Amino acid sequence: MSLHTSFSRSYAEARQKFLEAARAAGGTLTAFPHPTKRGCAGEELAMDVAWVGGAEARRVLMVTSGMHGVEGFCGSGAQVAMLGDADLLQACAGAGVALLLVHAVNPYGFSHMRRVNEDNVDLNRNFMDFTQPLPDNAPYAEVAPMLLPEHWPPSEADQAALMKAVAEKGLPWYQAAVSGGQYQAPHGLFFGGNKATWSNYTLRRILARFGAGREALRWIDVHTGLGPWGYGEPIYMGPDREEEIGRVRAIWGGNVTSIYDGSSASANLNGMAWVAVPETLPTLAYNGIALEFGTLPVTEVLEALRGDHWLHLHPEADEGQRNLIRQAMWHAFYGDADDWRASVVEQVREAVVKGLAGW
Repeated sequence: MSLHTSFSRSYAEARQKFLEAARAAGGTLTAFPHPTKRGCAGEELAMDVAWVGGAEARRVLMVTSGMHGVEGFCGSGAQVAMLGDADLLQACAGAGVALLLVHAVNPYGFSHMRRVNEDNVDLNRNFMDFTQPLPDNAPYAEVAPMLLPEHWPPSEADQAALMKAVAEKGLPWYQAAVSGGQYQAPHGLFFGGNKATWSNYTLRRILARFGAGREALRWIDVHTGLGPWGYGEPIYMGPDREEEIGRVRAIWGGNVTSIYDGSSASANLNGMAWVAVPETLPTLAYNGIALEFGTLPVTEVLEALRGDHWLHLHPEADEGQRNLIRQAMWHAFYGDADDWRASVVEQVREAVVKGLAGW
């Protein structure tokens, strides 16, 4: 497929392109349909898996899209482009590495243009031990009353109060307070949930089904919304251990950042999805990165998320307001321009190629 035709403007279109590209590449497809929810147009929702490579491959490179719903437009396009890249597929085969492509980890958010899932849960904050006390995000509780005002857009007074708090505490404090994850406000932003979600459970099923008996797994999880336009920041996905961070940098390069030392554009997070790998497959050698593609300044991205959550709390909003909020989400999490799309495809491909070496 060409650059343009690899990417889509709806979940249904993206899913169809992914399935067709996987079949054309000789992949084996497995669908995990959502048991209760439908898409924005009534379509079926599913987490789709394409296995490309030998059934007995000992080494697996997994690329996932749509962990954060609306961010799936980016990851899906990269996956479709990969499936149409004969040279890349040949390189994988030559390295004895099977590709495991997981499309739309959060199909509900993908279809409904939301970052969160059907339960208003941020999946990359949901991989917690819910039998233990959950973290208390005190800074979020402090800023929460200013994030979701009664009316949208916020009044000048509401916005001034928030900007005053940000000016006093700093933008890094604001980003960490809001995006770090919270477990006390189910209708708030970046809610990590109070139990494991369907996507959490299903991703673990996929890992168990396709990872059991393998030797090693490397994971590239595609995200958007932080950093400079079109740049895919490689962010370490693993425990806070220097030797493991070093191994990941040996694979993907010294520019791999970490949430633990402040080198990443991302705040330090709780409940990240990578923990599902050692918890599900404890004997498997694992290394992983997120590729975080920049779109708009972080303040504009957070503003779009505030509008989206306000809409979630106000189903009575008129269609004009709904469309404006959805458009803001689209622009916050998808760079709708050829240079951005080309950058995504090039950098995901480069990360896959790097992931084929040094096993």
